Amino acid sequence: MAYTDDAVKAKLSALNETQESIVTVAQWVMFHRRHAEKTAQIWLQKIRDSPPPKRLNLVYLANEVAQQSKARGKEDFLIAFSPIVAEATAAAYKGSSNDIQQKIRRVVDVWRQRHVFEVPILDAVEARVNDIDKNRLTTKKQPLGGSFFKDSSAGSTPSELQPLVPLQVALTKAAMTSNTSATTASTEYIKLNDPQGPKVTPPVLAARLGTLLKALAHAENSVSEVIKSRRALIDGLEKILATNRSELEKEESLVAQFGEKKAETDTKRREVEDLIMRGYQDDDSLTATGQGNGNEEPPRPEIEALTPPPVEAITPVGSPKPEQPQASHGPFTEEAPISLPHGLSLDTDNDMSFDPSNISPGGENDFDLAATGSAAKRRKVAHEEDYAEFAGGDLDADVAAMIAQEGNQ
Repeated sequence: MAYTDDAVKAKLSALNETQESIVTVAQWVMFHRRHAEKTAQIWLQKIRDSPPPKRLNLVYLANEVAQQSKARGKEDFLIAFSPIVAEATAAAYKGSSNDIQQKIRRVVDVWRQRHVFEVPILDAVEARVNDIDKNRLTTKKQPLGGSFFKDSSAGSTPSELQPLVPLQVALTKAAMTSNTSATTASTEYIKLNDPQGPKVTPPVLAARLGTLLKALAHAENSVSEVIKSRRALIDGLEKILATNRSELEKEESLVAQFGEKKAETDTKRREVEDLIMRGYQDDDSLTATGQGNGNEEPPRPEIEALTPPPVEAITPVGSPKPEQPQASHGPFTEEAPISLPHGLSLDTDNDMSFDPSNISPGGENDFDLAATGSAAKRRKVAHEEDYAEFAGGDLDADVAAMIAQEGNQ
């Protein structure tokens, strides 16, 4: 079968985990060692696109080709695999099960034991594999409480930064590849130009110089990809920076406008407060002018006396004055004369005469009665309704007879 890209892809796709399949494909690849670099690139891309079990078969194939090439002294594939073996091994290792990862690590140990690749290349391979293990342990580590207390927004990327994510990923991959290629090329260059190194024949030196030239070219291309990816990321960052600067200018302008409006509003507020205070002061001055000295205390309110008013204050106008109280009878007291109304007389022998003419025409009589041991108050009683029948001054005949009879006794 002639060598073509499709033929190589077909051979790699038909590869399985049996030893017969791996040896058969390895022999066909080594037969076309003139295309070693092309085959290595197709092999690397196949590892990237294949599932984990298929990746392990491709690693076994590279191991068979590399060991057979070293045993036969054909370094074409060793030179072609050296710049990419670290990246290819990491791609096959990442995302695989623990069983597949352990098998890949055993292959790397065989390379180191048999010195299939240079020590710096093997160190780069192990470093990439160890980094994957560290990242996996960091990712699996959960905070207290598990996912229930995990901040869901911690891993989210703002929409404004989404365009930068693929640029950063591309830069990271390019930098990892470039580091491996640069390390390999630098090691080969130092080894070949070491003046204390072993002397080799011109044909061998020419072959090594050709290999170094390819390694340097690959490292140069890798670094160029890193530069390209980094410039793309810088362009994206500059776009975001320009957008933020434009927004910053707008926000600063708004801050200045709000500051001016705030100062204007504060001035108006002070003016209104001054007007209000002047109005209060004018009202106070008018009040002080109407009431005199504002420091004078207002008159005290009149307090109602608790002592009851005298009897004269509640006695009707025109009422006769009360007489002095009569002392009680005793061995050294004399009875005061009793004054009776006009027309009535009190005899010592209890004879009493009554003059009907002394009764007022309106039927109003004034009596001054004195009780023993107490003072009597003159009281005016109106009996207009009760004595209306006596308004003419005549007495009832029976009453007159009784009075006359008592007078004759």
